[in-house]
Amino acid sequence: MKTITILSGKGGVGKSSLTASLAVVLAEKNKIVAADCDVDAANLALLFGIRDFERNEKVSTNKKAFVNENAKGCRNIVEACPFSAVSFDDRTQMPEINKFLCEGCGVCKLLCPQGITMNDVENAIVGEAKTKYNFPLVSGQLEMGESGSGKVVDVVKQRAEKIGERINADFLIIDGSPGIGCPVIASVRGSDYVVAVTEPTEVALSALKRVLQVVEHFKVPYGIVINKFDLNPDFTEIEEFAMEKNIPIIGKIPYRKDFVDAMVNMKPVVEVNPEYKEIFKDIVDRIMVELSAHSAGA
Repeated sequence: MKTITILSGKGGVGKSSLTASLAVVLAEKNKIVAADCDVDAANLALLFGIRDFERNEKVSTNKKAFVNENAKGCRNIVEACPFSAVSFDDRTQMPEINKFLCEGCGVCKLLCPQGITMNDVENAIVGEAKTKYNFPLVSGQLEMGESGSGKVVDVVKQRAEKIGERINADFLIIDGSPGIGCPVIASVRGSDYVVAVTEPTEVALSALKRVLQVVEHFKVPYGIVINKFDLNPDFTEIEEFAMEKNIPIIGKIPYRKDFVDAMVNMKPVVEVNPEYKEIFKDIVDRIMVELSAHSAGA
């Protein structure tokens, strides 16, 4: 099973819309599993018309610090906390931990071993569903105010991989998070190919360059898709950057209201306007060529 991860250096460039249509087109001739690893703002399910998951399970990938009676007088942990999660109550002479600020780093436990315990917290929900396009979807959602998004991505990927093994899938399609943080690193790691989505703006190009540095660190081959390419026709810097770095541009998608209509109706854009199917088929074909070339050169 090959893993194709779709990334964007910033939000709002159409990454999830692209992922949904790529998955639908790829599933026409292959067995696939889709995974929404944008665990801070998971919305891929909505683009497949899924309102409720068939299976939801709370998971714990993080710990947080909790105070007990032996912490009395442990004022030193207040200044030591790198996340400013600890305050001190002079009346009770007890430290207090803000659960929304605590990242579970364990510094307070080192300084006050008898008065602090590190307990597992249920910080995310992982759901599974079957799409009407005949492939399963696994999605993770970080709970409000919780941390540990990178580890949640690992859980989502593991669930998707197990399903893929069970159904003998050809491809795992991952909708990654925007940016370059922990969930992006967790999404890229172990991928066979990355599709980097961008748009013709200076900000998007800058973000694209940053996320490609992450991809290159893991030595994963990649190509660029320029979404809304005709929105700013005078902006040619993306093509110039790709040519300079010898990066393949595997697709260009025009800016149309069809994408808005598709999201409103909870459908991939290839279902709203069949003309897009040919565009996405070409992108899938380019991905297959790239995968074959890199497999042959490995």
